[in-house]
Amino acid sequence: MRLLFIGDIIGKPGRDVVGAELPRLRETLGLDFVIGNGENAAHGFGLTRATATELFGAGIDCITTGNHWADQKEILSYIVEEDRILRPRNYPAGTPGKGANLFITRGGQSVLVVNAMGRVFMDPLDDPFAAVDGELSACPLGEGADAVVVDIHAEATSEKMAMGHFCDGRASMVVGSHSHIPTADAQVLPNGTAYQTDAGACADYDSVIGMEKFEPVQRFVRKMSGGRFTPASGPATLCAVFVETDARGLAARVEPVRVGGRLKRTVPQA
Repeated sequence: MRLLFIGDIIGKPGRDVVGAELPRLRETLGLDFVIGNGENAAHGFGLTRATATELFGAGIDCITTGNHWADQKEILSYIVEEDRILRPRNYPAGTPGKGANLFITRGGQSVLVVNAMGRVFMDPLDDPFAAVDGELSACPLGEGADAVVVDIHAEATSEKMAMGHFCDGRASMVVGSHSHIPTADAQVLPNGTAYQTDAGACADYDSVIGMEKFEPVQRFVRKMSGGRFTPASGPATLCAVFVETDARGLAARVEPVRVGGRLKRTVPQA
């Protein structure tokens, strides 16, 4: 199976580059299933029905999120009715939506997607390792699902790497989100799980993590807030991670993807 995980989609520039590039990537790479982190898709903060519909229309099969998932309040009702949108699994019981779901591809294969959020330098949620373990135990790779993808939305690289090793051999792919910068450590772990610490963002990289430069720079320099963050509006780069699985559902290869915008282009050979 061929899977693509798209990093944090930042505002309209991020949505635009996904809309422009994903249909071509689906065709050239022969993608079976595409996951995209959409927690920043609506003006840089949160997700709405309209932005989710746009991303589904571009070819994303499942939208994961993170700490900004509920910034747009309309999502609180929409996420209950739309199974293709996930929020972090380790939110307390009773939180709207779900943190994992089993999807069926167009070719009839099953993909379990689990969304979890780290706790280091983040909100003190329930244990993400226990939450992910519960989902992997309930729907084991090769038995309950043909492929398993874990989005670990976290600040600390150590926590993301720990999640990768924790899931090694039980997931097809563990990818970090939230940092908005693509890391250079795409690899297959010893027991067969593909891993990258952060997929990066779909954003204008002439920015500070996808936001117009002036306000974040001033906050660092002056230690004062002068206004809201807004997504940088230049040409965006689509950043993603491509994984091809073997007959067991484990990773046969993993490669970064970068197309459009300012970053150096890299696309796997089909």
